[in-house]
Amino acid sequence: MPQDAEAIRAILSLAPVVPVIILDDVLQARPLAEALVAGGLPILEVTLRTPNALKVIAEMAKVKGAIVGSGTVRNAIHMQQSVDAGCRFMVSPGISPRILDAADDIGIPLLPGIGTPSEAMTASDRGYSFLKFFPAEALGGAPVLKAFASPLADIRFCPTGGLDPVKARSYLALPNVICVGGSWMMPADALASGDWARIETLAHEASGLRG
Repeated sequence: MPQDAEAIRAILSLAPVVPVIILDDVLQARPLAEALVAGGLPILEVTLRTPNALKVIAEMAKVKGAIVGSGTVRNAIHMQQSVDAGCRFMVSPGISPRILDAADDIGIPLLPGIGTPSEAMTASDRGYSFLKFFPAEALGGAPVLKAFASPLADIRFCPTGGLDPVKARSYLALPNVICVGGSWMMPADALASGDWARIETLAHEASGLRG
């Protein structure tokens, strides 16, 4: 089936920023999710880049108000693991016929990554109207997505990769950007020390970027 546009729109519209989380310490999963949700960022993308990522996802999914998705999804096994862990959505770094085929058989929506108009058109041909633009800054940043707006007017994007609060605001000003992804609200030193109050404050600041 094509992308469930209404389902992914409902998720991505909840906040202007999606925290992109790389975490291996399962004990930090719930307090981190609680801090982000309390700060106004309920959509959480946990990347499948650490040995305990699926356990982290399962713990975060228990947090009230959290809508947890998996990131760095690259194959059908990742997709099924995401469903089993309690994910509500999936994000891939790119597109391929195989991953789009696999998504047809999974009950949660996929946000596939693209980097060019050709890839965006390929995804659109398969029924996808919401896409991740990655790696956003390395590919030219907000001016590129601004150039996409007219020829790809039916597609909305979530740019991720190299963003900070200033850059995020420039993307969010574009009509074809539904939200952005980033990790700046979770600095390494705050995670290492368990400074959840600081993370909540940074999340609150990020939640106000659009408006």
